[in-house]
Amino acid sequence: MAVEDRLLAILSRRNAESSDYDLNPDLPLPAGRILRPAAVLVPVWLRPDGPRVILTKRSSHLQHHPGQVAFPGGKIDATDGSPEAAALREAQEEIGLSASLVTVLGRLPPHETVTGFSVTPILATVRAPFQAVAEAGEVEEIFSVPLEHLLVKANYAIESRLWRGTVRRYYAVPWGPHYIWGATARILRGLANG
Repeated sequence: MAVEDRLLAILSRRNAESSDYDLNPDLPLPAGRILRPAAVLVPVWLRPDGPRVILTKRSSHLQHHPGQVAFPGGKIDATDGSPEAAALREAQEEIGLSASLVTVLGRLPPHETVTGFSVTPILATVRAPFQAVAEAGEVEEIFSVPLEHLLVKANYAIESRLWRGTVRRYYAVPWGPHYIWGATARILRGLANG
């Protein structure tokens, strides 16, 4: 099956929304929480050596999720016409990905983060050749992971750490020297649910 067909089949599944609270059912949701809308691009790079998902390592000085592995993306601005527009704008800003190289396939289920965002993941393909350029203020590193690695549920583990005085469980899917965890790993695990 072609990569695009596999990705469209993933989109056709009726997966539920996900949350950083999924693995922590005993933790109460913050009272009166108001989620800020955000969007990320889940870019599947169609390379001659096989499809790979492009990820970034965020700069360590950022206010939200410093030093973590993430998709290109961020909050949805008032000038963005849609989550897709926000994700494409952020991908251009953060990794130099021109929208002309991107084919948007659709939206994955939203994900709620413990930091108060409702993230809409936008699944898309990226045609080669693409030369990534990191935005120095936000992105420390750009790398890619084989799609096949991310589609195998057995590659995901549930781990835990102390966060704000409470033990929190989360998904992780390591790749080489990169520790992919939290919201990014949870969104990726949604791809492997079939």
